Amino acid sequence: MSDSSVWLTIAGMALVTFGVRFALFALGDRVRFAPRLRRALDYVPVAVLTAIIVPLVLLPDGRHWELNWRNPWLAGTLASAVLALRSRQLLAAIGGGMLVYLGWRWWLS
Repeated sequence: MSDSSVWLTIAGMALVTFGVRFALFALGDRVRFAPRLRRALDYVPVAVLTAIIVPLVLLPDGRHWELNWRNPWLAGTLASAVLALRSRQLLAAIGGGMLVYLGWRWWLS
């Protein structure tokens, strides 16, 4: 792939991304979504975050499942989930999950 086609591809992706976001801001209050669609859109952030996190946690090397106690990603994620459910504080869940992840990596090395 030549340098010009790489830059052309990047520019095209930037234009599409900008166009979609600009259209939503420019139209603003003039566009009304149906209540059912609005409720469905509430689940988009959760679905996107899950799609990013689950492969990273369950397939840390990108190819092989690692569902055992030696997986620091899984340990940190589970600790974070427990902390989030018990404390209902996002910062505590993130910090606690990171501490468990880092401690687990240190302990295994």
